[in-house]
Amino acid sequence: MTSSGTDIVELDRIAVLEALRLVERAKDGDWGRDTPCAGWDLRRLVAHMSAQHFGFAAAARGAGHDTAHWREPVDSDDPARVHQAAATAVLDAFAEPGVTEREFTLPELGGSFPGRQAVRFHLVDYVVHAWDVAAALKVDLELPEDVLRAALAVARRVPADQASRGPGNAFAPALGVPDGSDPLRETLRLLGRDPRRWHPGVAGRGEAGTSA
Repeated sequence: MTSSGTDIVELDRIAVLEALRLVERAKDGDWGRDTPCAGWDLRRLVAHMSAQHFGFAAAARGAGHDTAHWREPVDSDDPARVHQAAATAVLDAFAEPGVTEREFTLPELGGSFPGRQAVRFHLVDYVVHAWDVAAALKVDLELPEDVLRAALAVARRVPADQASRGPGNAFAPALGVPDGSDPLRETLRLLGRDPRRWHPGVAGRGEAGTSA
């Protein structure tokens, strides 16, 4: 259980559903929009999100070592539909009894991890990617404080050394965190996102208009 008494699987479910809600807002003309993921438009970002969902779902069931589960959909005519199927797959897999006690093989992270830790990795990924989608679409991100604080706890433990960040790695180099940052803003900056570059309404509740 987390400090708030809510299970990490439930917090992850909330983040996944918020990302799903945001992706479903995308219109035909939105898929070419820039995103906070350098070099990725919204179509590529959502393809990555779908692949990660399918991969984590496979890992929860003991098949994470098979890289076929982690491949991004190619040239999908309906990215939102594929993403919905992927989100359903991971939510179903994570809802199985005992999932946090299993071992997850995560090829991108180079090994196997206890289930609870793997779900935490997935949680922080989907808090950040939900924000990425919101930023691209210039709409608000809506996540409760307990989800944001759980994601921040993970983000603070992500290695920040040069060898672990930048091209070819999961996250960009960390940015400095201004004093007084809220949990979302701190998470974003620790993982290489700069909320100031995007629509201020999607930087996080209470952050619109900040200039730090």
